[in-house]
Amino acid sequence: MKIRLVTTTLIVCTLALAACRPSAEENPASDSSESPTMATHDVHSFAEPDQVRVEHLELDLTVDFESQTLHGMASLTLDHEGAEQLVLDTRDLDIQGVTLGDSEEATDFELGAEVAHLGQPLTIAIRPDTEVVHVRYATRSADAVQWLTPAQTAGGERPFLFTQSQAILARTWVPCQDTPAVRMTYSATIRVPMGLMALMSAENPTEVDPSGVYTFEMPQRIPSYLLALAVGDLEYRAFDERSGVYAEPSVVEAAAWEFADTPAMMTANEQLYGPYRWGKYDLLVLPPSFPFGGMENPRLTFATPTIIAGDRSLVALIAHELAHSWSGNLVTNATWNDFWLNEGFTVYLERRVMEEVYGEAYATLLAELGRQDLHATVDRIGADSADTHLYLDLDGRNPDDGMTDIAYEKGYFFLRSLEEAVGRERWDPFLREYFETHAFESTDTASFVQYLTENLLDTLPESVEVGDVEAWIYGSGLPENFPQIHSESLETVEAQLAAWQEGQAASELATDSWNSHEWLHFLRHLPPGLTSEQMADLDAAFGFTQSGNSEILAEWLTQAIGADYEPAYPAVEEFLTEIGRRKFLMPLYRALVETEEGKRRAEEIYAKARPGYHPVSSGSVDALLGWSAE
Repeated sequence: MKIRLVTTTLIVCTLALAACRPSAEENPASDSSESPTMATHDVHSFAEPDQVRVEHLELDLTVDFESQTLHGMASLTLDHEGAEQLVLDTRDLDIQGVTLGDSEEATDFELGAEVAHLGQPLTIAIRPDTEVVHVRYATRSADAVQWLTPAQTAGGERPFLFTQSQAILARTWVPCQDTPAVRMTYSATIRVPMGLMALMSAENPTEVDPSGVYTFEMPQRIPSYLLALAVGDLEYRAFDERSGVYAEPSVVEAAAWEFADTPAMMTANEQLYGPYRWGKYDLLVLPPSFPFGGMENPRLTFATPTIIAGDRSLVALIAHELAHSWSGNLVTNATWNDFWLNEGFTVYLERRVMEEVYGEAYATLLAELGRQDLHATVDRIGADSADTHLYLDLDGRNPDDGMTDIAYEKGYFFLRSLEEAVGRERWDPFLREYFETHAFESTDTASFVQYLTENLLDTLPESVEVGDVEAWIYGSGLPENFPQIHSESLETVEAQLAAWQEGQAASELATDSWNSHEWLHFLRHLPPGLTSEQMADLDAAFGFTQSGNSEILAEWLTQAIGADYEPAYPAVEEFLTEIGRRKFLMPLYRALVETEEGKRRAEEIYAKARPGYHPVSSGSVDALLGWSAE
């Protein structure tokens, strides 16, 4: 067996971390009521879970659209052995008082110094017998929360609110141990204006409660970044008894049609990786300011409306968020340095499910586009950069800095390289057992390497060539044994592109059967230096500037900026003003700032668009343009 795996230092580190894990008897994977321990230090949290651990969170909050605040109380049930203080993560919270136990006896508390990205530690005096701590508070700016006016919604008549807690923004709306190493159950009472529906990452209603008071339970343990709340004018459509979609009334029918394959995706996941462990799986389509494609909040995936294309061509995102029900939500990265454990695994599961539901050729096409994204990211970051490692060092940085294609696509191709080396007959049972063994736990990279070694690599015949696992995880750039992708459908696209470059009119190209991903490949491979006449030929034939498909439109507009195709600039401004998805914003703004005139346009557009962006998106654009967050 040819495996160049880990150094002595890594083995010692791995064993030390593994020794802190509970045994199977102490933490049965089938029982989500057990609370696993995790000794890994999280540089993005003030909490001290090795001293005191939050077991359960109970929220009682009022949603005030007029003041744009959440206010009420968080009650935290603790597990400790005689501790005298509890340290919570907070950021921009107005802490109004802290009490202990059923008697709500007042206790001392202190907010520590502000630390960039992290906020302030809230240190609370507790007694050795304290079981529950109550924190009365109100939010301030709350970067996790976006408050939308009626004009910013599809319906245009009622306001909307949604949260985005990943990575460390839960602390901006809930005082908590804001680290993925701590998992807790939670319950909530949420009071909203009458006529609106409240939803959480929990057991949800399907109809509006006339009282405006909603109660929630999440019986499975989750990390804080999966706390989620949305409030708006919403309706529900069921796919079957286990899944459905929420959306604004004017959007819900289109969403229900677009995502109708969700039950088939659930079945495919279960056949491959074991039972779905979260009860129901529903989707919530948010307004277009949502900064991500999707967020895998358990039981309630938040999704961008930009994937409603009318032809189900962008539903790989649904497969991705659903796959998080196994990788990420069920087995969670213990720190944000280990983010690839969430996303690399999830991309792998997503593409296996897409293969099961839509066929191998379709999954291969997705993998090739992912490879292109990865190479573009490596080129932008630099192949020698430590930020191209799977295991990251984000100490002193915003963990959002690690949310790049490295975690997603390099992680995917690493797992794919293992699959190709050992064969699916070994790989699939290993992966299924991994999820079962670590269900409802948080784990880290070193622990995964140990599990991989002991349960797969050490069992392989001598003839199996796996490659350098250490190089994949801790090395820069892309390893030598990078999997090769061959997509016949994309070769057909390239043939048509070559014909156009050789003089064939765009209107004569054979493109009628192309899906969104084939169009993306076509646009990504347009040659540099196109003239306005060439861009106009493409635009006239295919209507790119007026495309209703957000993926195609965003790619076309990026190309149009590079070619200085003037007719597309009004669409650039409209797109950047209406859409808040960071995946689309950053390439467009990056393309604009390449020239002085483009940077002027970017500044003018951003001044109008910024108030409608979620802080996750505006923070990234601020950094690119050199704007102050103030």
